[in-house]
Parts: sequence; C-alpha cells; structure tokens
Amino acid sequence: MSRVTRSHTIRRHLVDGGLTDLELSEDTQKAGPGGHDVDGFSTRQARDDAGVLVVIAAAFGPDWFATMREIRHRLEQPYVRCHVDGDAPGLADNELMVRWATSAELLARKEHTARETAGVRQLLREQQARQDAETHRQALEAAGQSGLF
Repeated sequence: MSRVTRSHTIRRHLVDGGLTDLELSEDTQKAGPGGHDVDGFSTRQARDDAGVLVVIAAAFGPDWFATMREIRHRLEQPYVRCHVDGDAPGLADNELMVRWATSAELLARKEHTARETAGVRQLLREQQARQDAETHRQALEAAGQSGLF
C-alpha cells in the first residue's frame, strides 16, 4: 500500500525544479489545458482506487505537453522518489497521478538505469585504465627507466 502523498510536497519539488505553479482552483483545472498564456502546473488532492490520498498534477499553457514531460521527469528523479502515472482512470489528457514510489518500483527503476548505463560505464573504465597505464609509463620514463623490448 502506498503512503499518503500531499500536494504541497509535490508542488515544492516542481517549483524547485523550475516549473511555474499557476495555483488554479479545481474547477479551473478540470476545464482543460488551454486558455493560459504561461506554461505551468497546478496540483490537487485525490484518492486512488485503494483509497490512498494521491496528487493530481495538471499541466497548462500553450505548450502543456512539454510541461507534462517536465513534471514526469522531475518527479521520477531518484532523490524525489515518486511514481507518476498518466494512464490512471479518470485523468484528463493534461493530468498525471503522482504518489510515493514503493521500494520495489525504486529498485526496478535503479536496475533499469544500471542496465542502460552499463556500456558507458565500461567504456569509461577502459579509458581510465589506458590513461593510468600511460601515466605510469611516463612516470617510469621520467625516472630513467624504460621497457626492455
């Protein structure tokens, strides 16, 4: 079962990430993403299917789809630890359901990231090993020693 998620906490994470809080009422949020000159977001409390308090984050403005991507990206960072669901029943096109991620979800996300970056990390290790070997060879030559070939 998920923990209770408060809108002020999610709002703070998004504002700290550079997004603009439009502070819209629930009725204005349900009217849709258009009609706003500034890109931004607004949050409200709701309950999920299990009855747990979650946050609905809605994107607004001329480029609301990009704002929605930024919301998802910001809240799914490892240090924020949220689960974002755009396919939950009852959500409008510009809304995302946000709740605290479970430990299983965080572990799966961490493993996925590790698999994606494994090749890059291996390449960096090989480059570092080559650089260390070259530095060691130069140090030996500077000391007057050279390889016997």
